[in-house]
Amino acid sequence: MNKIYLVAKRELMENLRTKGFWIGIFLFPIMLGVMMIVPELLDRTKSARQYAILDNSGWLADAVSQRNQAADLAIAFRKAVEKFDADELSDLPPLLAELAPALAELQPAELGLAATVIALPSQRGDTEYPAALNSVLTRGPEIIAWLAGLSSDEAKNFSSRLSKARFNLVDTEERSEEELIQMILDDELFAYIVLTQDPVAGTGVSRYVSNNLTDDDLQNWFRRTATGVVREKRLEQENIDPAVAGWIQRPLQFESEKIGDSGEVEEVSKTDMLRQWAPVAFVYLLFFSIFMASQMLLTNTIEEKSNRIIEVLLSSVSPIQLMVGKISGIAASGLILVGSWMAMFFLGTKYLPRLLGAAPSFDLSVLATDPTYVVSFVVYFLLGYLLYASLFVAIGSIVNTLKEAQNLVGPITLLLIVPLIVMAPIARDPNGTLAKVMSYIPLFTPFTMMNRAAGPPTLFEYITTSILLVISVGVAMWAAAKVFRVGVLMTGKPPTIREIFRWIKAPVGAVPDRGD
Repeated sequence: MNKIYLVAKRELMENLRTKGFWIGIFLFPIMLGVMMIVPELLDRTKSARQYAILDNSGWLADAVSQRNQAADLAIAFRKAVEKFDADELSDLPPLLAELAPALAELQPAELGLAATVIALPSQRGDTEYPAALNSVLTRGPEIIAWLAGLSSDEAKNFSSRLSKARFNLVDTEERSEEELIQMILDDELFAYIVLTQDPVAGTGVSRYVSNNLTDDDLQNWFRRTATGVVREKRLEQENIDPAVAGWIQRPLQFESEKIGDSGEVEEVSKTDMLRQWAPVAFVYLLFFSIFMASQMLLTNTIEEKSNRIIEVLLSSVSPIQLMVGKISGIAASGLILVGSWMAMFFLGTKYLPRLLGAAPSFDLSVLATDPTYVVSFVVYFLLGYLLYASLFVAIGSIVNTLKEAQNLVGPITLLLIVPLIVMAPIARDPNGTLAKVMSYIPLFTPFTMMNRAAGPPTLFEYITTSILLVISVGVAMWAAAKVFRVGVLMTGKPPTIREIFRWIKAPVGAVPDRGD
């Protein structure tokens, strides 16, 4: 055991001294940070889409513009309230800073009402409003002028959720469609919209013209608002009360609930939904950690064999001690690797969003401290690593170069990909037939059982699959030891599959002749 410990310590220290190991440690948090930060940065740097409208109806474009103004004002009012509550009025435009105290007195529904009445004055009627709401409404023309005067960049700096931050209507009055086409070809316009003459009657077809066939945000945004306007006009034309129409179209609501640990029915939160899909992320992490650790073992074994270092090591330790020590040392390296990843995941998900000013509605960091997931991950990492490490160390011992190893590692890599292919179906049905069958296939057990952690599997399944996996690890280690003790000192042409099976069947201590 002392010699195994010395070999394991040597393997660990050799890995800790390499740049590749530390690159592997920091690569994960860098990728995590990139995935969290880059989309936000790209969204901020995305220029507003310039578009034009040819309105053959004579009214729909103006109506859509008013509705979009109302939506933007509601966003602006909510942000003003947030800044007022946070005592950050200096971050607001002067007009909103003045209105913030009055806006803070309003209920959320009243904020939306204020935005609607200001953008669509016809909605006000003779209704009497509370003093705070009325003080905001009296400043309506100033608010509309402020919003209309915002450039796309100013709107983006204020709030990227404003429609003006994403889409900018270009004044193309009295321009023909041929001129708009040329503007698109000259990259002066992103798209133009041609509205039909009578959208309420539904005669004719409105058109959206653009050379960009992948970015349909503008089209969906405009169509959604225009559809709402046209629907209201149709209700008005048929003398249908909008409230009645809304009631008729209101979908049946369902509230998601679950059976808690106490046996009582509980409400399903966003965190519960996240926990249901969290094992998918852990499976990805498990895949990469096992694959990387096994690859380290394979590469290390081949390098030491080709450099004749193994011959020196075998003068002091037995082949079995060397193999077990190498596997143990790389296992320690793998634990340090994944431990660092999980710690950085915890820190990144807990503090990075807040540093970016975009705190999530639920705390992702709880996943990195959930004992069910963390313990399952560590156990399945160790057992999965030992199983695949046995295969990789055996391959490393019988080849002389990485090129030769690639031909043998290919089938194993394909097996490793299978759990990733079926990951989503298993996550949706963690206790289904596919999940249960794959749980009892030792090569897939670590990934499948980790994927099913949110199910969760029954205690019987945990016990039986774990026993089967431990037995498989024992058999794999025994077979790898038989191959390693012979192959590690052999050079030249790699052995055939038949020769490898003869090595495995040979009695302990006997060295079979390749010519037998």
